[in-house]
Amino acid sequence: MAILKAFKGLCPPEKIAQFVASRPYDVLNTAEARIEANGNPYSLLHIIKPEIDLPVGIDEHADVVYDTAKENFAEYRKKGWLVQDKNEMLYIYAQTMNNKTQYGIVGCAAVEDYLNNIIKKHELTRKDKEEDRMKHVRITNANMEPVFFAYPDVPEINEIVENIVKSQKPEYDFVSVDGIIHSFWTIAEKTTIDRIVELFAKIPYTYVADGHHRTAAAALVGKEKREQNPKHTGQEEYNFFLAVHFPSSQLTIIDYNRVVKDLNGLTASDFIEKLKKSFDIKDEGTEIYKPAELHTFGMYLEGHWYSMKAKRGTYNDLDPIGVLDVTILSKLVLDEILDIKDLRTSKRIDFVGGIRGLGELKKRVDSGEMKAAFALYPVTMEQLMNIADTNNIMPPKTTWFEPKLRSGLVVHSLE
Repeated sequence: MAILKAFKGLCPPEKIAQFVASRPYDVLNTAEARIEANGNPYSLLHIIKPEIDLPVGIDEHADVVYDTAKENFAEYRKKGWLVQDKNEMLYIYAQTMNNKTQYGIVGCAAVEDYLNNIIKKHELTRKDKEEDRMKHVRITNANMEPVFFAYPDVPEINEIVENIVKSQKPEYDFVSVDGIIHSFWTIAEKTTIDRIVELFAKIPYTYVADGHHRTAAAALVGKEKREQNPKHTGQEEYNFFLAVHFPSSQLTIIDYNRVVKDLNGLTASDFIEKLKKSFDIKDEGTEIYKPAELHTFGMYLEGHWYSMKAKRGTYNDLDPIGVLDVTILSKLVLDEILDIKDLRTSKRIDFVGGIRGLGELKKRVDSGEMKAAFALYPVTMEQLMNIADTNNIMPPKTTWFEPKLRSGLVVHSLE
């Protein structure tokens, strides 16, 4: 059963919270982070992407980068930009996008739950990315950014959250530059905290929605610290890491699309002929075509959009992985026709989050950078949880959750 723990969060003062809050480290590159943090000394990017405070061209994995993260974190605390709460608390973090709000419980998840698979994963992680975040956690001795978890809805938790939101003024309430409303409440009353923790203890599993590398890094550093401490009790802060837990019914997964650099030596007409073996294809003209149901794809090629519907018998509805549209596309198009075997390493393919819109696919093909683009219908939360429950792993770049959590509203110290 799932462990949830209250903690003494490090939070920014209300007047600077919106300036401290930043996008997660892994959704923007160093150049974008430099621009985003320019003129804003409060931005958490100075800690989570500290290379922006060093000369252009610095290796982002150099020791001096991690040292800068540690120094900047210490400076934020010294200046009072991150102040630790006196008592252990839980928090509520709400995000509103397109008039839809999702309410997350902010608390600590347990390293033990990660190791015992109570925290379910649906993606593989890369060791180099794990090690990068592990170094960051080790040197700052903190979880600077929360991970994004889902859990099966618990009506009583929803009621508790609703009552707090209605009766309490939020600590923070601001609109970020992308138009997302961010609201944040504290849960300080011990009886309420205890009841939420008790209810979580009845939840069989939680699910990593977004942040697999941060989750793995936090858990593995906790495991390291446990093994290095001869007086380990299990109650030390390193046994827990920062997470925002959302009820699954409130979450939105959007499409995660693909663009390819070439057609493996085929002409466009030859490529389309080969596709007809597995798909019913229709030329939709020059207007953007967005798939409206599972097993239907959009393709943009040489100025035209095409609808592609996978033929019956080309996939297995009883196979939790085989039924996914990313699997169908990977097997029947990328592998069999284009000879793109490994999506993690191939330089001939790239991935475009649906938040950028299908116009981004058209743009990348029209520019000549890419030869063709494929638009997919998004995975459902039910599919994600089913895959995780059966200990299966989704293909790379399958899910894109939006809105993204802002980092910096609360930090978890391992001290």
